Amino acid sequence: MSTPLFITASRIFDGEQFLTDTGLIVEEGKVTTLLPATERPAGCRLLILDDATVVPGFVDLQVNGGGGVLFNNAPTLDGVRTICNTHARFGTTSLMVTLITDTADVRGQAIEAAAEAAAQGLPGYLGLHFEGPHLSLARKGTHDPTLVRPMTGEDLAALVACGRRIGHAMTTVAPENVTPAQVRALVDAGFRVSLGHTDCRAADVGAYVEAGASLVTHLFNAMSQLGNREPGLVGAALSEGAFHCGLIADGFHVDPVTMGVALRAKRGPGRIFLVTDAMSSIGSDETGFELNGRRVYRRDGRLTLADGTLAGADIDMLASVRRAHRMLDLPLEEALRMASAYPAEAIGAVSKGRLVPGCDADFIVLSPDLDLRSTWIDGECVYDPTAAGSTR
Repeated sequence: MSTPLFITASRIFDGEQFLTDTGLIVEEGKVTTLLPATERPAGCRLLILDDATVVPGFVDLQVNGGGGVLFNNAPTLDGVRTICNTHARFGTTSLMVTLITDTADVRGQAIEAAAEAAAQGLPGYLGLHFEGPHLSLARKGTHDPTLVRPMTGEDLAALVACGRRIGHAMTTVAPENVTPAQVRALVDAGFRVSLGHTDCRAADVGAYVEAGASLVTHLFNAMSQLGNREPGLVGAALSEGAFHCGLIADGFHVDPVTMGVALRAKRGPGRIFLVTDAMSSIGSDETGFELNGRRVYRRDGRLTLADGTLAGADIDMLASVRRAHRMLDLPLEEALRMASAYPAEAIGAVSKGRLVPGCDADFIVLSPDLDLRSTWIDGECVYDPTAAGSTR
């Protein structure tokens, strides 16, 4: 057994509140105790973080790439590892690697890579998110229209077969191309089903909620909007308490005023949580990349196709938290929950997103200015910008 680690800092955020004069004990990769800093048990290693703040590691349910690697272009274990290691540099300790609409062959490769990552317990890997190909052509966004299609029996069988092998499993679908019965089969196989890339009416949504759909993918983007006579998926997402809704807070995908309105309007218990929708550009100096044979351009914080269509996002989770806190004037506690506790709840990852006894010891250390000082997964430091080679 390893020696317990006793951590003290200026503040510790446990997922609900900031604690001062508190020590955090980590043992065997888990949080075991929070107690007054003056009550350090004998035999513990001591980590004193002075003016720093310790917060739960971020949980990102929509990560397409990072470190110059796009999962669609590298659906391998090495690809998953590079993506996880890259996002650890920005505070993300658990992520769902995301496969955008592609061929059945690429889907098969992605499933095997994800299954291997899950079997190995790859640090940072949470699960696999299939975003498409069973979407609406009318709201396809950057997804290749030649690959968008209805879900067939073969498609359903391939997903059902992998649902228990790949860690947490999630898929984004559109009611136009997936039936409630197919959604129920996916949920029964262990999937979290998210609605997105759809032009559906609000009245269409109820049957999918009843079948088990429980999330909405990147709220406002690539979906029917809230109107005065037709609420669309946006209206259904905000009014239906069962839905947890991802939100891209880069300032390009959704206007800050709209984000604020949505946060005030969302009916619980479902929450709005942050996703990055990050592409391969994060943690790299690349100026563009290929997606399904098309060029994506990186300019001024945006990723677009040649026609200007947004193609994912060029933002990391720590930057998303800062923007939510400062741009939307959210309390820091709420911005942090949106990046940790809320997405963990949305996907049923009960050991993630909080620093309370029994949870995984996944946390990050922040400076008073919210700069990243280090990232820890399972109680081990995996990234320290002052130490070379600290990421696994």
